Amino acid sequence: MKRLVVLLTALLTAVCVAACGAAQNEDLSDSAGTVMHDGESASAQIEKDSETEQNTEMKMNVTVGGRTFTATLEENDAVREFVEMMRESPVSVEMRDYSGFEKVGGLGRSLTANDSQTTTVAGDVVLYRGDQIVMFYGSNSWSYTRLGHIDDLTGWEDALGSGSVTAVFSIAE
Repeated sequence: MKRLVVLLTALLTAVCVAACGAAQNEDLSDSAGTVMHDGESASAQIEKDSETEQNTEMKMNVTVGGRTFTATLEENDAVREFVEMMRESPVSVEMRDYSGFEKVGGLGRSLTANDSQTTTVAGDVVLYRGDQIVMFYGSNSWSYTRLGHIDDLTGWEDALGSGSVTAVFSIAE
């Protein structure tokens, strides 16, 4: 009888070990019903995917005053439409000084606006009234759709100068 119990215990242990080893590579569900892949919860996988998307930020170049600056773009409909314009060819905008803190110029077409009350800072690039690009070298509070922000402001205000300028927007490679 003692031998039978030891034999059954050994057999049961071997079956459990084999089953656990095989389950490591299969999809499992935890007690909450969350599907797990290779021991990783679905929420952890979604978080990883989100981090990957964040690491692939879209960039554009802004050439003004003989200098080229790189800007990180926002994620919204206006930006997607603006990117399509830049993919066709660089977008050139004649810009004039306004109130000593921004340059503003007509885009030549309307983009989908999603305006919200915004306090801007130097380096912000926004859409105003759906058809005007505004680049800030100072601060303002108004209703805009954010397009992007200049990554490094070194020389930004000097490049914008005190009068009218031509800004060329293109996709950063």
